[in-house]
Formats: sequence, structure tokens, C-alpha cells
Amino acid sequence: MPRVCLGIDPGLGRLGYGIVVQEGSLLRAGEFGCICTEPKISVEKRILQIHERLGSIIGKFNPEIVSVERLFFGKNTTTAEDVFQVRGVVLLLAASYGIQVVQPKPSEVKLAICGNGRAEKRQVQMMVFRILNLASFPSQDDAADALAIAATGLAMSDFQIKTKSGD
Repeated sequence: MPRVCLGIDPGLGRLGYGIVVQEGSLLRAGEFGCICTEPKISVEKRILQIHERLGSIIGKFNPEIVSVERLFFGKNTTTAEDVFQVRGVVLLLAASYGIQVVQPKPSEVKLAICGNGRAEKRQVQMMVFRILNLASFPSQDDAADALAIAATGLAMSDFQIKTKSGD
């Protein structure tokens, strides 16, 4: 039975999303891309647009896991606030659909995809291209990151299930 994970690279102006399907030990990419919102409209309407678009993606692909990157910010509190509000939308959608949530840190995504928790962004993107056997390199960084987050979510979900069952 295939397992489907929706990976999210959260952002208010541009949110990356990616569907990764696991069949046995094989991973393949489903739909991926970015949800972009206009900075000229209110934050509330931008968040509503993200909610509606993600809801339709969830309805279309019926993922059993949502993997949303856990973020850490330094000094840019305005950006952090926007991103955390978007993360709230993602968590609310997952809860309302009864979907398991995995929240990997950026270093965990890099470790899972590249074997190195300090890998460069380009290394992660190249490994995503190879692991998922993509026909072309994703043109949007946020979409490639979302695919990496989804693949990591599948691996972490397996680990969480084994840990809970005592294996």
C-alpha cells in the first residue's frame, strides 16, 4: 500500500509544497510547486489563500502524513511571525483532516537526504533530484525543499511508529 506525504516549506509570500509517494523502499514525487501570495493584500487574506490551496491539495492527494519544517529565526521577527502563522494553518489543516504531523528541523532534513546535517542547500536539491528520479530539476527552491521535507517526513514517520510500538 503506497504511503503519501505532503511536505511543506512554510512561507507567507511563497510556500513550497511537495507530494512524495513511498511504495516499499521506492520514493517518487507527485505534484510539487509553490503557493504564492501577493504582498499588497492583507495578511489575513494571504493566509486564507494558503489555507484554501493546501486544503485542495490535501483533498486531491489524501496524504497520511504532513511534514512541515520546523524553523528557527534570528532577528527578523516580522518574517518569523508570518511564517509561524502559516505553520499554524498547516497544523490546523492536518488536525482537521486527522493527518499525522511530522516536524523535522532543517538539520534533520539535510541529514536524512544527504547524510550530513550541515549540507548546503544545493546539495539537498541535487539529492532530491536523484532520490526521487525527477525528469528535470525543480525550478523553484521552495518546491525542492518541500520534496526533501516530505521524504524526511516519511522516514521520521516510520521511526515514530516503530518507537511507539516498542520495536
